[in-house]
Amino acid sequence: MTPNQRLTIAVVLSILFFVAYTLIFPPEEIEAAKNTQTDAQSIEKTQGSSTLQPQAVKVEDVVSHEISTDEKMAVNDMSTLVTVTSNNFVMKLDTLGRISSKVLLQDKYNDKDDKHAQLIADAGPKPLFIRFLEPNLNDEASKVPYKTSVSELSLKDGSQKVTLTQELPSLTVTKEILFFADGHYDVKISLSDDKRYFVYLGQRPRITEQMMTVSGAMVYTDDELVTIIEDGDAAGRKTFTGVELISAFDQYSATIMYGFAKDTNIIVERDRNDDPVIYFEALQNMTFSGYVGQKEYKTLHNIDPVLTNAIEYGWFTFASKPLFQLLSWLHGIFGNWGWSIVALTIIIRTILYPLTYKGMVSMQKMKDLSPHIKELQKKYKGDPQRMNAAVMDTYKKHGANPLGGCLPMLLQIPVFFAIYRVLLNAVELQGAEWALWIDDLSRMDSTFILPILMGASMYYQQKLTPNNFTDPMQEKIFKFLPIIFTFFFLTFPSGLVLYWFVNNLFSIAQQFIVNQQFKNAKEAEIAAHKHVEKKDD
Repeated sequence: MTPNQRLTIAVVLSILFFVAYTLIFPPEEIEAAKNTQTDAQSIEKTQGSSTLQPQAVKVEDVVSHEISTDEKMAVNDMSTLVTVTSNNFVMKLDTLGRISSKVLLQDKYNDKDDKHAQLIADAGPKPLFIRFLEPNLNDEASKVPYKTSVSELSLKDGSQKVTLTQELPSLTVTKEILFFADGHYDVKISLSDDKRYFVYLGQRPRITEQMMTVSGAMVYTDDELVTIIEDGDAAGRKTFTGVELISAFDQYSATIMYGFAKDTNIIVERDRNDDPVIYFEALQNMTFSGYVGQKEYKTLHNIDPVLTNAIEYGWFTFASKPLFQLLSWLHGIFGNWGWSIVALTIIIRTILYPLTYKGMVSMQKMKDLSPHIKELQKKYKGDPQRMNAAVMDTYKKHGANPLGGCLPMLLQIPVFFAIYRVLLNAVELQGAEWALWIDDLSRMDSTFILPILMGASMYYQQKLTPNNFTDPMQEKIFKFLPIIFTFFFLTFPSGLVLYWFVNNLFSIAQQFIVNQQFKNAKEAEIAAHKHVEKKDD
């Protein structure tokens, strides 16, 4: 394999990473959405005229327990028992003591239809829902609504508490919930008698378009082990102990519960779509905490540092997590996420400068040696062994490394994907402006100006980069790479495109330096040669 082929493969591999990643983490299937809509419609048809006294109609087993029709009902105003308001959200609890709705009031979190984001899915288990193991008791609990100590809570002046009570014929259930303005809450559940029951985490939020990101459920244990069960991949039953937090999450938001006793049994099962469903076995007197909202690092850290582990970066967490810390620190300096990305890119490229510099120098040397290598190939055309030995001796004599050009490029790919995961999962970029027409770094540039600039800079970088292609087909493929990359980046978040564009500008500047150094060296060599000839004359 020639050095040119290695170089081409190195560049093409970066594209293959994009393609493979898209195949591994595709967007949510339209068919799944249709199924969800059909389920909701069928549920509405079975809904009784009174939501305060729901009928317990048995349906398919979603998990190990029988789930009543009411548990899958779409939320409506008649079932609302308590309304909690703050400056940033409105939360509702229904007659079954569940968190049935949470709407974010900030426009920057609006969904694709530009409506306020609803974090609680209409159908499926909801946060704080209780299921009893005894069928008769569970049937009673589905028919008797909770009573509340207060129907309206305002968090604008601080935390507020509500007490929910369900009086069953043989049991009294009490939920004391203390709500905070940052979105988290503390819960104490008490039973008048010791009965076996389970509390559900609830379904994950479904408000953002999935852009090659992971969505599903997470279990984080006290040994710092993260278990992620993606939607569609749940299988069988899994039980965990020593759990620090559980989360049902999408790209930017999550439903989280934490603060469990070490011996609490956390159970993960699957629904009929093979999506994970999480619940835990509770005690007669049980305390824990929860959070429903965006996965903003500072918010989660201020509530409890352990909650920052709910921000997942996939395989690249080990590198992405410190990169986000650096990006956040830079934001504290610049006050703008766009300029923070620019600064982060410069820092990364400065750290990688020695490596990339060696690669560029090696490529330049390979170009200069190309004519001599062609002569050797012609001279030893019938003797491949002697030809390879002569070529390698030439490289060694002039300090050229055939792999020097592609290895630095390959080593940069993990760095790129680490920052890629940061920029793709950072909810802080939602609604974050950079400059001029870029008013949301989490969304694609609808004008396509930034992706086109990125492609143009990549093309110009190619023009500056020395090459010695001998195969016309290789050269054509190489020239088409900027177009292919531009196509891929058209739908990528503006923050990620900005990173790659600045990265290209840095490469162009670095290539200028290397090219000028070789030009100066050649001019000095020619001048010295002329000086020697003049002296000899």
